[in-house]
Formats: sequence, structure tokens, C-alpha cells
Amino acid sequence: MFKTLITAATLLLTAATAFAADPGEQAARDAFTSLLPKAKIDRIVKSDVPNFYEVIVSGQIVYISADGKYLLQGKLFDVPGKKDLTEARLATVRVDALRSLPADKMMTFAPEHPKHWVTVFTDVDCPYCRQFHKQIAGYNAAGIGVRYVLFPLDIHPNADKKAQAVWCSKDRNAAYTAAMNGQDPGTGTCSNPVAETKALSLAIGIDSTPTVLAEDGTHVVGNVIMNPDQLAAELDRLAAKAASGNKVAAAH
Repeated sequence: MFKTLITAATLLLTAATAFAADPGEQAARDAFTSLLPKAKIDRIVKSDVPNFYEVIVSGQIVYISADGKYLLQGKLFDVPGKKDLTEARLATVRVDALRSLPADKMMTFAPEHPKHWVTVFTDVDCPYCRQFHKQIAGYNAAGIGVRYVLFPLDIHPNADKKAQAVWCSKDRNAAYTAAMNGQDPGTGTCSNPVAETKALSLAIGIDSTPTVLAEDGTHVVGNVIMNPDQLAAELDRLAAKAASGNKVAAAH
């Protein structure tokens, strides 16, 4: 029995050591650091491209060869599968980050039984955010629950203070709706998550508002996000695609 346990422990230790000493990963890390010594690497994983690694930094991906000689930046596509592999990886990064953000640090507008959820990064002074929220009843009627993450943009003076004032109101949802209709939210202060939600947004590469993420982390783009019925249809499509992919994976 003790021999079996020792053997098992030895195998686990060997595997852990081999993983920790992955020369390709270390070469990719060293290569990236040589170019951007002050950048903080969030994650390094093996790429679908043989002999390349994905280096993930602040919601962006670069591809570095296992020998550290070559760096590629841009979108990676699986041509036969017609899949954007870069976006798929970033989607998982976004989902992981959002899981670390408690629901009580977001504002929620949802129907009783939502069919879909979206996370929307929003700024009180963003015109398109205001246009989006003016249709919130339409999104809810289409079965979409909306979770707002406050992301005041630096280009808008006092956006941070306005976001804090909305959060510190007695009725946040009402205060947010009033602010999106052009009313001054005031100067209220309290303990609030604005700095945290802003930092998280930047860490996963969010750089504009409104940024709309589906439940699987997919960044939904284009005019579709401004139309409740079109957004619902897109979320249906993404859900069906995910279900189909899960079935294929289970079959293998």
C-alpha cells in the first residue's frame, strides 16, 4: 500500500515539475517580457497553432513561438471550422473575470423569467448607453435580463463621480434611469464598487461603452445591440451554437 502511494506521489510530482518547467511556455514568457518588461501577463496557454503559445495581457492576446523567436498579433481563425479562435479565448477570459464580480456590484434590470442575460459595460455620459437604456423595457419584454457594470470613461469629465452618485442613491435603478434621461445624479458618496468595476473592465480589454457581452462572454457588436428583437435573435443564435458545440464535444 505504501509503495503504491509513494509511486503515485512520485508520478504527480514528476508531472507537476514537467508542467512548471515547460520550456516553451518559459520561452514565450521571456520573449514577451523582453519586449514589454512592465506588462503584467495574466495567463499563458498553448495555442491551437502548433508550437505557439497564447500570451494574454489585459484582455488582449499575442501568439509567441515556443522558441521565443516569433510574435504574432491579430485574429486567429480556424478556417474549416469557420471559428474566430482569438475571440473564443477572450470570451472565456471575460467569463472568468465576471464570475469574480458579485451580483451586488452590478445593477440589474430583468423580466421575471429571463431567457437570456447580457452584461453591459456602461457610462452615464455615453450617448449610446443612454439610447440603449431608453429601450430597457423592450429588452426585458424580449426576454433579456440586463446586468449593468459601471465603467465611467476617462474622456467624460466627472464620469466617475456621476457613477458613484448613481450607485449611492436610495434607488439605484431609478437614479440610473433618471441619469440616462439627462438628469444630474447629484454628488452623493458612499462605499461603492466603481473603482473595482472600472479596473476589471480595463483588465479584460473593455475600451468603449456600451460593450455588450453574452452569457458565454461573446462580445456582441454592431447595430444588433441597439434593437431588442435583433439582440434577442442573436442571443438565440449564440445559445443554439453553444448547445450544438456541446453535443459535438460530448459525442467525442
